[in-house]
Amino acid sequence: MKQVTSDDGVEIFYDVWGRRDGPPVLLIQGLGTDSRGWALQRMAFGRHYRCFAPDNRGVGHTGPTPRPYSLEQMANDALAVLDAEGVESAHIVGASMGGVVAQVIAVMHPERTRSLVLACTSCRHHPWRREVLQEWADAVQARGSAGLNDEALRWLVGPRLRRRFGVWLNILARILVRADPDGFAGQVRAILDAPDELRFELCNVRVPALVITGSQDALTPIGDAEELAEMIPYAQLVELRGAAHGLMVESPNGFNDTVLDFLDRVSGLDAGSDVQAASA
Repeated sequence: MKQVTSDDGVEIFYDVWGRRDGPPVLLIQGLGTDSRGWALQRMAFGRHYRCFAPDNRGVGHTGPTPRPYSLEQMANDALAVLDAEGVESAHIVGASMGGVVAQVIAVMHPERTRSLVLACTSCRHHPWRREVLQEWADAVQARGSAGLNDEALRWLVGPRLRRRFGVWLNILARILVRADPDGFAGQVRAILDAPDELRFELCNVRVPALVITGSQDALTPIGDAEELAEMIPYAQLVELRGAAHGLMVESPNGFNDTVLDFLDRVSGLDAGSDVQAASA
């Protein structure tokens, strides 16, 4: 992995892959998940795009840092990655917590944003979700990340996949179990401290936007996605049937096809091109 120093002196680690001369895509993961959360997107996205995926502070190689965390600071971390790579603007793809970080970038740094993809995310707090997240943070700090899996997976993975208990469920569990307890709790605090007022600025986002959600997402239900699509002027909403909150792992083909169709269209790329990705 590569690394860059963010504006507050923290070393942020990030992964780079894909076509060297392709349009840049910045991918920001959610709570407790590092850049490996995009494992099932690497090959598909890398065929045409140059991809940059930071490990948010608190997870992965970046690891826990002095708290408190903030989503605005995580947005600055992600932009530091683009700066290190000499990228002036990029297509921003954010999942869950990363989707809120992507909203921060689009609102506060519109000149850095070519388009916006918001997956399994929201633009406001709900009391019940605040309680769930705080319970997760308390459980992780009390018992470590392994103690979170059974409870969290009921929220993150749909009942159809849980019944089948296939390989994707195991992948998601391994990602979650590696989350650092202090880093996880710091990210939860950042989410809970984020002001709801950001959503009132979404009307000023003037780039193409895709809001994508799973029909069985219990953590960020369809109503959250509908609100986002209504608040952002040039947004389209896509619902993946049968997928839940971990839709990029549960339904990777549907997720990849939908997002790449959108990116190809707004980038002016020929989706049928057979150009091979250059090795990173």
